[in-house]
Amino acid sequence: MTKKEKAYKLLALQEGISNRAAKDLIDRGVVFSGNKKVQIARGELDIKSKFKIQKIQKIKKIFEDENIIAVDKPAFLNSDEISKKLGYPLLNRLDKETSGVLLLVKNEEFQKKAIKEYKEHRVLKEYIAWVEGRVVDEMEINKPILSIKKGKAYSKISKDGKEAITFIKPLMIEGNKSKIKVIIKTGRTHQVRVHLKSIAHSIVGDVQYGGKPFKRVMLHSYKTELLGYSFISEEPKEFIIF
Repeated sequence: MTKKEKAYKLLALQEGISNRAAKDLIDRGVVFSGNKKVQIARGELDIKSKFKIQKIQKIKKIFEDENIIAVDKPAFLNSDEISKKLGYPLLNRLDKETSGVLLLVKNEEFQKKAIKEYKEHRVLKEYIAWVEGRVVDEMEINKPILSIKKGKAYSKISKDGKEAITFIKPLMIEGNKSKIKVIIKTGRTHQVRVHLKSIAHSIVGDVQYGGKPFKRVMLHSYKTELLGYSFISEEPKEFIIF
């Protein structure tokens, strides 16, 4: 009979790190076994399992002045971690596995102006995503989203939700997957992920919203424009060579 042990304990032994550190790596989504991402730290695996840890890229600063800092957020880092490290509050948030333009604000006056721009939908937010299936037409998705934030955040399409508008444009088709441009007019929790699931084109790697397992959620915040600023984060290499 195959002997099994909790994944985080096996990883801790292999890497010579604490159980807590091993659990954090699995929770971040950077641990793989047999080319499959280890999803659950407390899940049991064969004691002979071998692990590979995906390297987290460094935070790159795109721009900074007296008002704002724009950084190129790598996948697998929480937005709050970057805020704490740089010492400034966030102006927007990206999900843990989403990469790209992340904004931090440096003074209260600019923060108030920027928040107003977000509330009045005057901020351009453009993403690039790889999704399941073949996307051949431009499309507007206008479906209200209800967010549930008890424990792990989750959102769904619901008549009781808030207005949410997303535009998509096909860029490339590779087999049964498509690369698309996504522009959102609103900013609901997990909006892009929920809207794409609703049209049967879940994001590759986004298992929470119907995507097939992959090394990461293939969603990248490419461009953000507000108050005369324009910031671009070039696509990660995995988006170009899929």
